[in-house]
Amino acid sequence: MNAIQEAKAEKIISTVPINEIKEALLNEYRRRIIRYKMMDETMKKKYGMTFQEFESKNVVKEQDFSWQVESDSMEWEHAIEGIRYAEKKLNGIS
Repeated sequence: MNAIQEAKAEKIISTVPINEIKEALLNEYRRRIIRYKMMDETMKKKYGMTFQEFESKNVVKEQDFSWQVESDSMEWEHAIEGIRYAEKKLNGIS
């Protein structure tokens, strides 16, 4: 972070109560978890299995590395990792 960014951050922190900042962060992580869980559920329905099963069955290879399946795999993995990350952050803030 450079000096200009630090000055802006300090100005925000000095004008916005810390409880409001904390609540905004909590709400953002909750929103992300909901979005990622919706993606996880969508993919579970689409493929009829969990991400772990999808990976262990190597569905991407089974489907000849089709663009759609590879794209779904990347999005799904991002959602699973996003859930873990956001939950960890939520627990750290709470």
